[in-house]
Amino acid sequence: MAVAKTTPCCESAVVSDLSPLSAESDLQAVTAAEAARLQRGESRMNFDWNEEQKSIYNQVVAFSRNELNDHLLERDAAKEFYWAGWKKCADIGIQGLPVPSEWGGAGVDALTSVIAMQGLGLGCQDNGLIHAINSHMWGCEIPIWKFGTESQKQRYLPSLVKGKLIGGHAITEPDSGSDVFSMRTSAVKDGDYYIISGSKSIVSNGPIADLVIVFAVTNPGRKFLGGISAFIVEKGTPGYKVGKPLAKMGLNTQPIGEIFFDDCRVPSEHLLGREGSGTQVFNESMEWERSCLFACQVGSMERILNDCVQYSKDRIQFGRPIGKNQSIANKIADMKVRLELAKLVIHYIGWLKTQNKRILLESSIAKLFVSESIKTAALEAVQIHGGYGYMSEFGLERELRDSVASTIYSGTSEIQRDIIARLLGI
Repeated sequence: MAVAKTTPCCESAVVSDLSPLSAESDLQAVTAAEAARLQRGESRMNFDWNEEQKSIYNQVVAFSRNELNDHLLERDAAKEFYWAGWKKCADIGIQGLPVPSEWGGAGVDALTSVIAMQGLGLGCQDNGLIHAINSHMWGCEIPIWKFGTESQKQRYLPSLVKGKLIGGHAITEPDSGSDVFSMRTSAVKDGDYYIISGSKSIVSNGPIADLVIVFAVTNPGRKFLGGISAFIVEKGTPGYKVGKPLAKMGLNTQPIGEIFFDDCRVPSEHLLGREGSGTQVFNESMEWERSCLFACQVGSMERILNDCVQYSKDRIQFGRPIGKNQSIANKIADMKVRLELAKLVIHYIGWLKTQNKRILLESSIAKLFVSESIKTAALEAVQIHGGYGYMSEFGLERELRDSVASTIYSGTSEIQRDIIARLLGI
C-alpha cells in the first residue's frame, strides 16, 4: 500500500511582495537566524517520512487489516477482549515501540511511534483493543521507562513490551474526575511500605491489568505541587481488589472497571520517581497519550472517510451516485479537511516530542481537535449511509459509539479548552 503524501517541511520564507532591497535584507536576516538556530543544535521541522517510517507504517497497516478484525461484530456484542489480537500486536512489537532496546523495545522516536499508531488506527477496526494497547503503553510503560529505577525497569518493562503483563493507569475517582488533583486516595508511609487507602473508578484495563500506576496523596498540604505520588501496584498485593467490568456505551472490547485499595501495603521500592512527583509523572504520560492514542484516531478517521467516499460512489439514488448531491459531497469534503489538519497537528507534536520539547499546549490542542473531529466524522458517516449506517452490520454505529468517549478520556474537550486558555495567560 502506498504511503499517503505527507506534509512538506515547514521552513522560513521571505514574503513575496517585499521590494527587492527589503527582500535581500530580510533574506540576510533569515540566513543569520538560521545559522544561529543550527549552531544551537535545533532541528528544522520536517514531516517527510524516512524509509524506516514508511516501512513501519506499511507493515502495521497490512498486519492490522489482516490480523485484528476477525469476528469483531460478535466480540463487540459479547463485550469480549481480543486476547489473541493483543498477543499478535506484542509479537510484531507494537507495545514496545518507544521503549529502548535494552528493555526489549524497538526504541523508535516519538514521531515514528505516532506514525505507527496512525497505521494501527487505519487498519484495525477494534477500537477497544486499540484503546487497551494505548492505555497500557502511555499509562504504564512510559511512566516506568521515564521515571522508574533501574530495578523497576528491569522487573517490568521486558514483560510489558512482550505483552506478558498488561498495564493500566489509575487516577480517576468517583469524586475526582476533571478535578483530578482533588483525589482522596492516600498513601501513608509505614516503615518500608506505603499504606494506600481509597478507590479508583473507570480504570482502563482495570479488570485485566497485572499492574497499574496508582496516584495517591502523600502530602495533603501540598496536593498538586508536590503532594501527589505515583506507585507501581501489582495485582494480588494485599488489600488490592478489582471490581466488576463496567457496562458502557462503546469500546465494548476493552474492559474498564473500579479498583479498591483497602489498606493496601505497597513496598517503598514501588514508589515511581520521588515522593511528590506524581504531577510530573501524570503530565508526561498525558503528553504521550494525547499524541499517540489520538494518532490512532487519525488513522480511524481516514478509514471512515475512505468508506464514505466509496459508498458515495456506489450508492445509486434518483438515478445517480449519492456523492453527486452537494449535501453529501460537502460532508465528505469537510471530513477530508479535518483529516488533513488532524494529520498536521499530530505529526507536529510527534516531531516536537522527538526534539525533547514539552508539548502540554500542543498536545491539548491536538487532543481537542482530533477527538471532536472523529466524533463528527463518525456521525456524518452514519448520516451518509442512511439506514445502513444505523445497522450494526456496517460497523459505523459502533464507530460512533466508540468515538464519543474520545472527547471524555485523557481530559474532556472542556478541560482541554481550559488548559489552552490558561497557558495563554487567560
